[in-house]
Amino acid sequence: MAQAYSAEIPKEKLILAKKYPVQIVDTIGVNAHYQRLHWHDILEINFIKAGTGYYIINGQTFEFQQGDILLINSNDLHRAYETKDLVMQVISFDASWFMSSLRYDPVILSPFKEMGVSFTNLLDRNNQQIGMLRSLLLEIQDEHNRKESSYESIVYSIMLRFLATVNRHFRNTSMNRAKQAINAQQLEKIRNVIHAMEENYTHAWTLEELASLVYLSPSRFSDLFRYAVDTPPLLYLIHIRLERAIELLESNSMKIMDVAHECGFRSLSNFNRLFKKHIGASPKKLKNHHWKQTVR
Repeated sequence: MAQAYSAEIPKEKLILAKKYPVQIVDTIGVNAHYQRLHWHDILEINFIKAGTGYYIINGQTFEFQQGDILLINSNDLHRAYETKDLVMQVISFDASWFMSSLRYDPVILSPFKEMGVSFTNLLDRNNQQIGMLRSLLLEIQDEHNRKESSYESIVYSIMLRFLATVNRHFRNTSMNRAKQAINAQQLEKIRNVIHAMEENYTHAWTLEELASLVYLSPSRFSDLFRYAVDTPPLLYLIHIRLERAIELLESNSMKIMDVAHECGFRSLSNFNRLFKKHIGASPKKLKNHHWKQTVR
């Protein structure tokens, strides 16, 4: 039986400037980074400028459309999917930026601190104040991009207004506070297992081994994992291996058989079959296409 995995789970570290800890970008579609289950130590605001898709956040599915706004808390286990023509504004920021404001308004960050209790990740698109929030997010991005005199202070002030508006108008005191299907402790267990798989993806993990890492029965572990990740554990392991295989195929001259072995696949035929099933093309086709693009 595998030993319990006890190492600290690493969060994604987004390096932000101390005086202006904000990053604002537009993403077209959903790249590999957002498709992969991840968590981080910053707060995030997502504004859907166009298209449709859905987020899985701590096991809950939130379908979004043009005009929607989502809040992603630190430690939220999440991944995004595109269904059509997605353009998403992503604002990432450090909560410590607002520490001084907490003296004057101690609940300014409540939309994140009380997530799942009085607020939900997807803001109510039918709320009368949603239009103003959209305008504020566009104004923030415009100031951030133009970088004119004192733009940092203006972005800060607009962010305060955004947070205060969410806190005042989007608080839901009638939310169902029934016990969640998966709690914080259980989410931490899932993070431990995901980290173990990512650190040792070539190991021939079994469901029993993965469950033993966090002292759960295979059936209970499988249920919790599927709820949090929306993917069975061993299928998620295949995705990790295939992501690494794509990196190797695109970055060096390794033979396909060697790539398969390096990524934990025991046979070339199984690798080719799974690669084509999940990626939509054979490893050889992907490798040849990347080589042609490189030599142009």
